[in-house]
Amino acid sequence: MKTKRIPKFKNEDRERAFWAAQDSTEVIDWSKAQKAVFPNLKPTTKSISLRLPESMLANLKMLANKRDVPYQSLLKVFLEERLGEELRQLRLPAP
Repeated sequence: MKTKRIPKFKNEDRERAFWAAQDSTEVIDWSKAQKAVFPNLKPTTKSISLRLPESMLANLKMLANKRDVPYQSLLKVFLEERLGEELRQLRLPAP
């Protein structure tokens, strides 16, 4: 099967726009696809600014200290757990 050539992209935004509008079967021969495993792939993260009451931050730091983990990591665990619960209640798949 003949496919179109995948263009070179100047940045990720242009590549994202291309794939959002493009039927991948026109540029990729999926009959030749192979499974791939990326065990060391880390999700993209983004820094945010979050204002918390001082007492909440103090409690978070105390719990994190008892578990011997950084408080930011513990906060991510708590958020992930709660997001999972909320998505299950709404019967939405986790991203």
